[in-house]
Amino acid sequence: MSATLHGKDAVLAEMGQHPAISAVVAKMPDALTNARWDREELTLTIAPEKLVPVAELIRQSGYNFLEDVTAVDWFPAQEPRFQVSYHLLSHVRKERIRLRVMLAGSRPEVETITGVWPSANYYEREVYDLFGVHFAGHPNLRRILMPDDWTGHPLRKDYPVEGYR
Repeated sequence: MSATLHGKDAVLAEMGQHPAISAVVAKMPDALTNARWDREELTLTIAPEKLVPVAELIRQSGYNFLEDVTAVDWFPAQEPRFQVSYHLLSHVRKERIRLRVMLAGSRPEVETITGVWPSANYYEREVYDLFGVHFAGHPNLRRILMPDDWTGHPLRKDYPVEGYR
């Protein structure tokens, strides 16, 4: 099954029995902006300001393991420019889910989820270092791969191929 759904009513009609969607829609119906089921994996697009409470709900619904946090720079194709994706696993359900938030290119910032999944610490630092996405409330947001005096964020699409000179 591959479907892109827009609006909470469509999500409820097609996938309302899924524990993650039903938990989010029941407690925070305005947090879910889109849902997509593709290649046997569910992707929920979350309003950036609702990420932490939604992450807590998702964890309570059985997704106990944060596998990865990564980002995509859609420059110049679209605004919001950045997509931050959180890949989660439920050991009990043997199923994965992806949470994603879309962030504006002018000042990409979202709240940290280290309070929900402490393992997000280094993943968020990597996204900060390479893409320049700020994670508000992060306990130690600083570069992790590039030198401290490095200028810019090398995985941004507008970063010069040979670096700044």
